[in-house]
Amino acid sequence: MLKSKSFVLLILLAVLTLQSCGIKARLAKADKRYALGEYAVAGDLYKSVYSRIPSKNKPLRAEIAFKQGECYRLINHYRAEQVYQNAVRNKSTNDTVYLRLAQMQQRNGKYADAAKSYTSYLEKHPEDELALNGLQATALAAEMKASPTRYLVKKSKEFNISRSSTFSPLFSGSEGDVLIFTSNRKFGKKNVVRKNNGVSGQPNNHLFMTRKNNKGKWEAIEPLEGDVTSLNDEGIASITSDGRSMYFTRSLLADDKGGGTLIVLSNRAGGTWSAPQKVTIFKDSTISVGHPAITPDGTTMYFVSDSKEGLGGKDIWRATYEGGEWKYIENLGKDINTPDDEMFPTVREDGTLYYSSKGKPGMGGLDIFKATPLKEGGWEVKNMGVPVNSPADDFGMAFAGKTESGYFSSNRNESRGYDALWSFELPALEYVLQGKITDRVGETVADAKIRIIGNNGENARIQAKGDGTYSFKMTKGVDYVMLASARGFLNQKNEISTRNASDRQSESFKVDFQLTPLFKPVQMDNIFYEFAKWNLTPQSETGLQQLVKLLNDNPNITIEMSAHTDYIGNNESNRILSERRAQSVVDYLIKAGIAKNRLTAVGYGEEQPFTVDINTAKKYNFLKENTVLTEAFILTLTPVQQEIANQINRRTEFRVLKTNYNLY
Repeated sequence: MLKSKSFVLLILLAVLTLQSCGIKARLAKADKRYALGEYAVAGDLYKSVYSRIPSKNKPLRAEIAFKQGECYRLINHYRAEQVYQNAVRNKSTNDTVYLRLAQMQQRNGKYADAAKSYTSYLEKHPEDELALNGLQATALAAEMKASPTRYLVKKSKEFNISRSSTFSPLFSGSEGDVLIFTSNRKFGKKNVVRKNNGVSGQPNNHLFMTRKNNKGKWEAIEPLEGDVTSLNDEGIASITSDGRSMYFTRSLLADDKGGGTLIVLSNRAGGTWSAPQKVTIFKDSTISVGHPAITPDGTTMYFVSDSKEGLGGKDIWRATYEGGEWKYIENLGKDINTPDDEMFPTVREDGTLYYSSKGKPGMGGLDIFKATPLKEGGWEVKNMGVPVNSPADDFGMAFAGKTESGYFSSNRNESRGYDALWSFELPALEYVLQGKITDRVGETVADAKIRIIGNNGENARIQAKGDGTYSFKMTKGVDYVMLASARGFLNQKNEISTRNASDRQSESFKVDFQLTPLFKPVQMDNIFYEFAKWNLTPQSETGLQQLVKLLNDNPNITIEMSAHTDYIGNNESNRILSERRAQSVVDYLIKAGIAKNRLTAVGYGEEQPFTVDINTAKKYNFLKENTVLTEAFILTLTPVQQEIANQINRRTEFRVLKTNYNLY
């Protein structure tokens, strides 16, 4: 019996020993794959090892979980956050786990959790740039979500297919009718074997293209013609403005496993692309380079490299082509780069650089940034904001010519991390001036015109529509002067400015004109006097200033200023009161700078009762148009109606006498 128990014990020890050797061997294999950059393979190996480690061995479980998390992070695996949590639960002694966990929580849109994890990491590393930027980003993300930009984004149906990644779009030519992009989709014969590469765990990428037909529709997607496709992973291209030279990235995963990533050049000849040749940038061939972005003139290339001379992770660099070589290689510095990854640069004709960063404050993952070169050197860098950016990876922005529209890449809303192309468009802001030109009683003025002059040189003449309305599209930041006119009416001038117009949304501005008829009495409804006196009240200021403006807008007219009373009281007294009231208005106008010899004051007393016009008839249903409000008529009305009629008779008017003042 004792021998039997000893035998069982020996077998158990042997099994445990073999199992332990198996774990060590598998772990060593995982570490080797990780060192080679084959993160997908290494991640699966770490996963299998982790499940075999006893729960009591927390230090080893924590170490393996962290390494697995690193693999998943680098290939955008959706379980990266969960695996880092495993490392934390097993009491990982590697402080970096809190930084990585925070980054994955931020990438998953869990900003409050990310802030806690960043804070935990900063307790021991208070000056860490990535953690400080990340903590700042957790607050910034809420602001960006609350204040989205005007960009409109939409997932493109034309280019994306399920279970494949499509990314890094590129327009070929200035017309924007040829689109080239990178994808790991199936192509060619159905029996072609597609082997997943060890880095991403997905099939290798290649370059594809499509072009618009005469109806503006994108045609069938095909592999890029020529000799550019190999068994390696390749894509992320840039083409010179003449369309003859294409630079793109090639990762040597098939022909020379572990041979690194390089930039190659293919030239267009006879309608196809030639076999690519390696582009030498660094003399040290072990330094990986990729993601080329060539300027339109072909003399400057922006690219990505993990050179140890950088700031950490992958940085964006720049080189100049001279004498058949790429020279003057320089890192773009701290304005652009961080200790984390900066990748996927694209450059526009005006020198503006667009790229993606994991290290600068943003929504999470890769965010797209706009970098504008400064005259004094350096860059002004701005996050492109929501909705271009999301908690996921957003990168590879391509503009269609000089427009503010195009495509970019994103893996938002993709549970398995597949990349897809999204369209973007920045709608043009419109500042529309609208209004109506009528006479002073609101009736449409026939053949009314308006002239609009801007201090930017704009000069427009607009014919009002049949209903008197007009419309004009203004420019932001311009001061405009407007002059409305019509035959038989005085001109009316006005001003408007778009200097303070919104930068975030279109706006409508309204300016109406009420033209004054020539040689007809015009009633001033907003001029008031003290009771039974000729003193102007403060409430008259608005009406008086309008009259000053009208006289300044029409410097060649002279007017008669008249005042009227009702029939109550002595006729002579009424005449004197009305004359003094008219003179009070004239005195105000003279004091406001109007020449005295342009003004005539007349008091009519009760001699010229009001003739009911169409507006007055609409306002008071007991009065009919063209009725003269004489004493005899008023006495036929009710007491309340009599008071209204007398109030209408108590009025101040002006009429144009001449239109040629100072012309001769």
